[in-house]
Amino acid sequence: MLNPFERTTGSDRMRSPVNLLVMVSLLVLSALMIAKLGLTIGLGLLILPFVSAYFYLLFLYPVIGIYTAVFFGFTLLGLARYVDLQVGLLMDGILFLTFIALIFNKFYDKTEWKPAKKDITILAIIWFGYSLFELVNPESQSVAAWASSIRGISLYMLLIIVLTLILVDTNKKIDYIIYLWAGLSLLASIKGVAQHLWGVDRFEQAWLDAGAAQTHVLFGKLRIFSFLNDAGQFGANQAYSGVVALILFFEEKDWRKKTFFIIVALLGFYGMLLSGTRGAISIPIVGLGTYFILKKNKMVMLSGFIALVLIFVFFKFTSIGDGNEQIRRMRTAFDPNDPSFQVRLENQRILKAYLVTRPFGGGLGQAGVKAKKYVPNGFLSNIATDSWYVLIWAEQGIVGLLLHLFILFYIVIKSGYLIMNRIRDPILKIKMSALLAGMAGVMVASYGNAVLGTFPTSITIYISMALLLNTEKFDTPLPEGKIKIIEEQEKYLMN
Repeated sequence: MLNPFERTTGSDRMRSPVNLLVMVSLLVLSALMIAKLGLTIGLGLLILPFVSAYFYLLFLYPVIGIYTAVFFGFTLLGLARYVDLQVGLLMDGILFLTFIALIFNKFYDKTEWKPAKKDITILAIIWFGYSLFELVNPESQSVAAWASSIRGISLYMLLIIVLTLILVDTNKKIDYIIYLWAGLSLLASIKGVAQHLWGVDRFEQAWLDAGAAQTHVLFGKLRIFSFLNDAGQFGANQAYSGVVALILFFEEKDWRKKTFFIIVALLGFYGMLLSGTRGAISIPIVGLGTYFILKKNKMVMLSGFIALVLIFVFFKFTSIGDGNEQIRRMRTAFDPNDPSFQVRLENQRILKAYLVTRPFGGGLGQAGVKAKKYVPNGFLSNIATDSWYVLIWAEQGIVGLLLHLFILFYIVIKSGYLIMNRIRDPILKIKMSALLAGMAGVMVASYGNAVLGTFPTSITIYISMALLLNTEKFDTPLPEGKIKIIEEQEKYLMN
């Protein structure tokens, strides 16, 4: 019998013949499986303990599923260049598994769904319902295309919003999401700089050779894409992350956090330039403009808008920096006579003629480059949509486009009102201002590229939507005297 005051170690347990036999049997079985099935099964066995530990923690703390979705949003599409991955299925899996973990976490109690009873949830359900309706659109030619598209168009939006409302219930969890997002954006910037300095690896080169070079190598210059989906998403996401990080840098007091955020912001904006994504320049302009308005400080607004006007003048009316390929390409975003812009306008005129008699569009998944996989000979699949809003318009018609825009502007207007008039916690106000400013910039940039519905931007946008319309959950009630002081300060700043 073991002395209860003595510590039992793993080696003590191995003295048991039964434990020793089990260990030897597992080792022999593993060796036989590797010998018969190859190294892949060996790697699987190697990571099995880590996967098991992850599932254990997920069911213990379901919010880990939200963090994982952010991580997957940044990494899965890039990882698919190296290994064969079903990206959509993996994202589906983690979101549905998080719901299961949420239910089992409260197995002996009633799962509390009340936090999800918000107007943003109703809007997400309506949008998902409209997408379901597109299944019976008479113009739709492929159920497979509909099934493939509904996830990115509306399903992920609904799932992520509900999970965020329920699981992200403290300011600390918001901080975890922001730092995870910022850290992954920083890694994406570093990878992008590495591509710019030393070129792509053989897997990325194979991806370019398979057809991506048509849009990513222009006049012999590589448009940097890092480990994200493409250069368009890389540029937009880095600009988006840069805006959020820059605002947090402005407001942060801790010098270590300030240093982290300014590095994320500067490298993010540099990544935007390296991507050659012209529409991404609108994200810092619109995003920071939104932030200056939210501040309700006349001096901040005036100085901020002067700075933005100077940036606009620099790109629109000067040729300074034209020797730099990235600046020269960004400058074309301000030229209405740019050939590619004219091609987009012509495509939109063709779509307008087609959609005038189709108020519900041509069917979900039927438009754009991706539709060629399912309906290669379809009318819409052979017209480049480019813009996120044009894609919505082509697939879901003017009815779908108006509904989508209503949802977006409802979120922006209401959250802007809450930030400016209701939130009293100054730290929370800063975080929400940063999220809203970034979202406003992405909304404008989505006219030029299908930014809003693509990983990782879509994931962080949907999380932001839920947080922005759930601020009362995080707002710390302030003493009456403190509220009066803040109100007097705000009146002074506005006068």
